[in-house]
Amino acid sequence: MEPSTMVRVVSSSTVKPPPRPRHSIPLTSWDIAMLSTDYIQKGLLFHKPSSPTTFQLVDHLAAALGDVLGDYYPVAGRFVTEKHHDELGNVVGYSVSIDCDGQGVEIVHAVADGVSIADVIPPDADVPRVVQSFFPLGDAVGFDGHELPLFVVQVTELADGVFVGFVCNHALADGTALWDFLNAWAEIARARLNLATQEGEAPRLLTSGRAPLLERWSADGGPASPIVLACADLSELIERSEPPPLRTRMLHFSAESLASLKERARQELLAAGDTAGAAALTRFQALSSLAWRCITRARCPAPEQETTCRAAINNRARLRPAMPAEYFGNSIDAVSTEAPVRASTLLERGRHGWAAAAVGRAVAAHDDEAIRARVAAWMAKPVVYTMRWYDPHGTMVGSSPRFDMNGCDFGWGRPVAVRSGKANKVDGRMSLYPGRDGGGSVDAEVSLTPEHMAALEQDEEFWAAVSMGAPAPEGKI
Repeated sequence: MEPSTMVRVVSSSTVKPPPRPRHSIPLTSWDIAMLSTDYIQKGLLFHKPSSPTTFQLVDHLAAALGDVLGDYYPVAGRFVTEKHHDELGNVVGYSVSIDCDGQGVEIVHAVADGVSIADVIPPDADVPRVVQSFFPLGDAVGFDGHELPLFVVQVTELADGVFVGFVCNHALADGTALWDFLNAWAEIARARLNLATQEGEAPRLLTSGRAPLLERWSADGGPASPIVLACADLSELIERSEPPPLRTRMLHFSAESLASLKERARQELLAAGDTAGAAALTRFQALSSLAWRCITRARCPAPEQETTCRAAINNRARLRPAMPAEYFGNSIDAVSTEAPVRASTLLERGRHGWAAAAVGRAVAAHDDEAIRARVAAWMAKPVVYTMRWYDPHGTMVGSSPRFDMNGCDFGWGRPVAVRSGKANKVDGRMSLYPGRDGGGSVDAEVSLTPEHMAALEQDEEFWAAVSMGAPAPEGKI
């Protein structure tokens, strides 16, 4: 049976925020750059609650969602494009804003016939294709937010569990903002269940304890103004592409394994005389460099083939003055290791420490001055990111184990697992999530072509770090 036929939609409804005056919020450079990017698709797998029923569960989530939209009302808006004219009346460009008129978000109730939790998270296997059917708007990109909801949630009933899939327009928010919104929603959902069990409790308005900052950032510190894109038609900037067939695996890295990777890199740097690089090492650098080296090796590149490692990075705390953590919007860039390095050089013995230090230098260089320089360069020549921006010979690291995913409890327990849909996946992408067992562990979602994944599964260096202490899966070295 095709995975898409295993999931059937039972109902769908629109959830709107409490009424408020209509206004618009202009998109910044970071937001507009995402107009051709897929919607973010992240979801949480839960054990099925003993009570209430899934149908009542959908109503419970919808009620709490309506409450949290009181604070996060732009999530319920739509994008609007405005024409800009010169003094002669000629069109000189277009700007995009969020029209906050309470248009609403969508919540979908679906059933996956015969699918169990074990089917969704099988041990030592690819993420099954049925997971893609747990996310609506599978082919939508940011520009589609002119017509489509900016946020959709699908609650999929499994035989013994519930999968809640969140689909968010990436031009509206980045991962930091999305998980803040989801946890605020979960907080309200838990509070609603607690109130329901307290007899005689007077009804009261539920709001998030940490209100988002909705005012958009501008480089000069003043109110953000609409950014005018000089083009004949805004849709000309939008590209839609279908990635090649990919395999995706979820791999666990224990805290002990990450510490061992870091120490190995540190010793290599000390032996090479790079004491500064050794002192600045982090576990993120050690894991990113491991993936960079091993994914590159899995591709069997020509020795002279050049490659880089890129990573998504949060700008909020790096700006001066720092942007508040609760800023709701996009505030991310992608940093890259310095000049591209030859594959033969990267894969030499003892280069794990060098690669980790290269990632570290890229992160350290991304300070307030660098961020503002990037914004100025973008303003001088605006671009919309497309799949062509991905380096087919490089490795891209996204998401963050700092996001509070495992604590996102809507009132019936912590999630069993985090999974994503097909959106924004390319050959050589690794997304990092907090490990389910905590303690500094990390779960990594790795996407590669079937050929490259098969080669990675035979890589001794890589597999030695996965679930350290556990035997290698059958068929792996």
